[in-house]
Amino acid sequence: MGFAIAFWAIGFGASSVSSAGGAKRPPNFVVIFADDLGFGDLSCYDSRGIETPNIDAVAQQGFRSTDFFVPANVCSPSRAALLTGRYPMRCGMPVARHESESKYDRYGLADDEMTIPELLKPAGYRTLMVGKWHLGMEVDGSHPLDAGFDEHLGIPSNYGKQRGPNYNTLYRGRQVEQRNVPCEELTKRYTDEVIQFIQRCKDQPFYIYVSHHIVHSPLLPSAGFVGKSGKGKYGDFVQELDHSTGRIMAAIRDAGIDENTLVVFTSDNGPTIAGSTGGLNGGKYCTMEGGHRVPGIFRWPGMIPADQVSNTTLTSMDLLPLFCGLAGVMPPEDRKIDGKHILPILLGQSTESPHKVLYYYNGTNLQAVREGNWKLHLPRTARDQPFWSKKKMKGRGFVELNEHRLFNLRADVGETQDLASRYPDVVARLKQRADEVRGELGDVDVTGTDQRMIELVDPQER
Repeated sequence: MGFAIAFWAIGFGASSVSSAGGAKRPPNFVVIFADDLGFGDLSCYDSRGIETPNIDAVAQQGFRSTDFFVPANVCSPSRAALLTGRYPMRCGMPVARHESESKYDRYGLADDEMTIPELLKPAGYRTLMVGKWHLGMEVDGSHPLDAGFDEHLGIPSNYGKQRGPNYNTLYRGRQVEQRNVPCEELTKRYTDEVIQFIQRCKDQPFYIYVSHHIVHSPLLPSAGFVGKSGKGKYGDFVQELDHSTGRIMAAIRDAGIDENTLVVFTSDNGPTIAGSTGGLNGGKYCTMEGGHRVPGIFRWPGMIPADQVSNTTLTSMDLLPLFCGLAGVMPPEDRKIDGKHILPILLGQSTESPHKVLYYYNGTNLQAVREGNWKLHLPRTARDQPFWSKKKMKGRGFVELNEHRLFNLRADVGETQDLASRYPDVVARLKQRADEVRGELGDVDVTGTDQRMIELVDPQER
């Protein structure tokens, strides 16, 4: 018996609400995925952060991770990893799309990658995606509907003229809903759509993926939030995100499905210079912790105990096996899933991470390997870097590195004290781990044995 079916068999179904016919049903899943939100931007993570009472309440009522890893430091690969449970190099989406460049015309999420909504469908789930897709919506086979979602409302990518002629076109499925939609309207439109979906689908299991544009630039909060935070437009934007979260949580309660709904709140990568890493080094675009360690909050009343704060390492890739297990469906067995079994950790029954080794890629370049609290940064040149990281800029971390750098994250989460000369055995062990994953997932000039072909020429270049 696989662990997915085992979850259901040992009684998780008994915690679910009854349908009209009296039968038990699996839980609902809601993933709220912020964009460029930093580890220190929320007040529940940093007392100096922006006041976020609704998100704080979600954390207080459930499980807050202080070691939540996303396997990419930019948008597209992080989204692909969440939906597939696989490292971006494994699922073929290691770099961010740029819609204005013709080289990306065929670059999107492969239609034979198995996603969360596709896997939940046999268990009777209705699924909705709202917001930013950024996985090739205009590429054949890469639309949200092709990826298994039943319903969709959103725009293709980032909101900006440099993202092509449809940057401000709102789509419902494959049809145009509205052209020239103001950025300031998007968060409310998405939140309204989520609430209406909850009201319509409350009597069947559902999965909602809320892929926000907030707090990615342009910083254009709606009128009701401008000037409210006292921390500029970035702070106002974060508070609009918080307000949206509060409305979604209220809709779940009003629908009477609070105790049968698992809500996950996280971010796609670390912040730009506008946000806060909460003391971590680096940020978006680099493989320091500030680029890959983000908020990770789980709430499920009656199942996940409240007031948990955990430093056990979890990842966004764990959502696929978690949801499959709770829905009673098997993850795909014909491919490797990098996400792991984390339910005992969320339930407070274990503090041991299932992730023995983590791999930090910057585009197609393997730049760091982590084992427990040890993190080894690997040598690199500017040529190795993806286009977003080639220039030395504040917060970009190690653009060029001539030698290995070793850090103990338990004692030095800011990655400031190099211990490589003191622990040569650890360096040697992690170099071996790097060689192993390079052979499996590839590198700039290496094709891995389990690396999906990337539909790009010179993927590290724009």
